Amino acid sequence: MEIVLLSDAPHFAEQITDWQWRAFGEASSRAFFASVVNSSLTGAEFPVTFVAVEAGRAIGTVGFWRCDLISRQDLFPWLAALYVDESARGRGVSEALQQHVIGYAKARGYPRLWLWSAFRGYYERFGWQAAGEALEYPDKPVSLYCRAL
Repeated sequence: MEIVLLSDAPHFAEQITDWQWRAFGEASSRAFFASVVNSSLTGAEFPVTFVAVEAGRAIGTVGFWRCDLISRQDLFPWLAALYVDESARGRGVSEALQQHVIGYAKARGYPRLWLWSAFRGYYERFGWQAAGEALEYPDKPVSLYCRAL
């Protein structure tokens, strides 16, 4: 498995958009995810999308975003939109994607990284610290996590 910038493998952009939309979006939000993915192709500081590739196919993705939780715009940067294809789950892809973003953020001098999740118990296994509760728009309670770099 290799983790690459989506900007170095833009042929995966549609697949990444579909994964993110189906995993995290609503019926009418595909355009939002397409916008984020397409923005990550420009080489700007944010957003950045990474793709885990194995044998020439995408098996997972993760983002490095300026903001992933509207109610907590005071916090940044974020590990966001982590998704692993069902066929690759249970093989350490999620952890590898997390570690890749952690290293990326650390190399850029950020002191911490944030993420949110609608469920508990998963990210703690990878060293993330619970940092309270927050609301995902408009009123969905989520767990907030932090990782010191």
